[in-house]
Amino acid sequence: MKRMLLALAAGALLAGAGAAQAKDTLTLGMVLEPPHLDPTAGAASAIREVTYANIYEGLTRIDRTGAVQPALAESWSVSPNGLTYSFKLVAGVKFHDGTPFDCSVVQFSYGRAMAPDSVNAQKQLFEPIAGIACPDRFTAVVTLKRPSALFLFDMGWGDAVMVSPKSAATDKTNPVGTGPFRFRQWVHGDRVELERNPDYWGSQPKLKAVTFKFVSDPSAATAAVLAGDIDAFPLFPAPEAIDQFRADKRFAVHVGTTEGKTIVALNNARKPFDDIRVRRALTYAIDRTQLIEAAQSGFGKPIGSHYVPTDPGYVDLTGTYPYDPAKAKALLAEAGVKPGTEITLMLPPPPYARRGGEVIAAMWEQVGIRAKLVPIEWAQWLDQVFKRTDYDATIISHTEARDLDIYARDKYYFNYHSDAYRALYQTYVQAVDPKAQTDLIGALQKKLAEDEPNVFLFALAAVGVADARLRGLWENQPIPANDVTGVSWAE
Repeated sequence: MKRMLLALAAGALLAGAGAAQAKDTLTLGMVLEPPHLDPTAGAASAIREVTYANIYEGLTRIDRTGAVQPALAESWSVSPNGLTYSFKLVAGVKFHDGTPFDCSVVQFSYGRAMAPDSVNAQKQLFEPIAGIACPDRFTAVVTLKRPSALFLFDMGWGDAVMVSPKSAATDKTNPVGTGPFRFRQWVHGDRVELERNPDYWGSQPKLKAVTFKFVSDPSAATAAVLAGDIDAFPLFPAPEAIDQFRADKRFAVHVGTTEGKTIVALNNARKPFDDIRVRRALTYAIDRTQLIEAAQSGFGKPIGSHYVPTDPGYVDLTGTYPYDPAKAKALLAEAGVKPGTEITLMLPPPPYARRGGEVIAAMWEQVGIRAKLVPIEWAQWLDQVFKRTDYDATIISHTEARDLDIYARDKYYFNYHSDAYRALYQTYVQAVDPKAQTDLIGALQKKLAEDEPNVFLFALAAVGVADARLRGLWENQPIPANDVTGVSWAE
C-alpha cells in the first residue's frame, strides 16, 4: 500500500510538472513605453508594437515578410485605371465593445483619419481618397483621386486600422479593436496586459494572455531575460550580451532586419543646419562602420539615404559621404563655422541613441564641433523634438516602412523643404508601371543623399533573444509590430 501511495504521489508530481510546461502566457520585453494606445492618433512606434494585429486590425495587414495580406477585407478588386478599390469585408466581426463591423465603420475610420481636425500621424496616407461608398453592408468601395502605387500597403499600416465609432474617443487609454486580443490593463511605467478575445472572428490564438514589459536599461533587460522574467525581447537593447545568450541552450538568438533608418536628425530651420555644407560636413565626420561596432556591437548596416537594404528599389549610397575628417573641416570652414562651435544633441532612451551619441560626439570633436549630449525621456522627445521641433539635432530610428513621404510633407520635425523632392515624390506615387516606380524610388533616395537633410547612419538590426521553446515570433520587423497572434510554446 505504501509503495502504491508513493507511486501515485510521484505520478501526480509528474503530471503537475507537465502542466506547468504547457504555458499559454507570454511576457515580451520592449525598450520604450508607448505614450498611449491609439495607433490612429500618435507617431510613436511603441504604440504599434503593442497593438498591431493583436488589438487592432485594418482592411489589409502586413505580414512578417512585408507582403500585403487580407485582414478585415477578405478580398478586393481594383479597376483597370487604378482608381477604384472594391473591398469584400468579413461578415460577423464585432469590436471588443460589441459594435458590429461593416462598411459604415470603414467610412467612419477613414473619414476620421482624413478630417481637417485629424490627429492621425500619417494623415497623408489617406489624402488620395476621394470617397468611400457602401453598396451593401459588407462591400466598401474606395475611390481615389489618382492612382496610388502604395495604397493597399498603406492601408495595412497601424495608422489605418478600423476603430469603433462607439469607443474611438477613449482608445488612447482603453483600446478597442476587432483583434484576437483585448486590452486588460495598463500599469504605467511597467507593463500593458492583453487577454485572449473569446469572441474573435478568426482563428483563436494559442496564447491566453500577453504582457508587454517595458525595460529600457540594457543591464536590467539582460537580467530579466536570464531570470526568465521576460520570455522574449524582439529588439534586445544589449547587443554586447548576445554571445552570452548564444552559449546558453535555454535561449534562441535571432538577428533579423527592421525598417529602422537610424539617423542624426537635423533641424534644417536652425543655423547652422540650414547650410548644406554643414550638413554634409557632419556626415563626412562620422565613420559609420566604427559607429556600428562601438554602439551596436557590429549589428547593423550602413546606409546613405532614407531607405534600408531590404526595401525594394534600394540604392547603395553609402559612398556619397565617405569618412573624411579633412573634408568635414574644410566644409565647416567654408561655411564660416568656427572650431569649438557647440550644438545640442538630444538622446532619447534607446541604447542606439545614448551609446551612439557618445561615439558621434567624439567624432565631431575631431573636426571642431562640440556636441552637448542631453539625454531625455521618450515623452519629452515626442513633445519637444517631434511636436515642437525645439532642438538642434537628435538620434532616432525611423521604423515606418518605405516612408520617403515624410520628406515631402508641409510640416515635419526636421523642417526639410524641397520643391524638387516634392514634385519627384508626387510623380512616384502616381506611377503605375513597376519599372517606373523602381526608378523613381532610386531617384528619391539620390535626391536625399544630395541634399543630406539628415545624417543617415545605419539600418537598425532586429537583434532578438527569446526562450528557445517559443515558436512563431517575427525574426524581422518589416513594420513596427510585435504580432503575437501566431506565437505558441513548444509542447
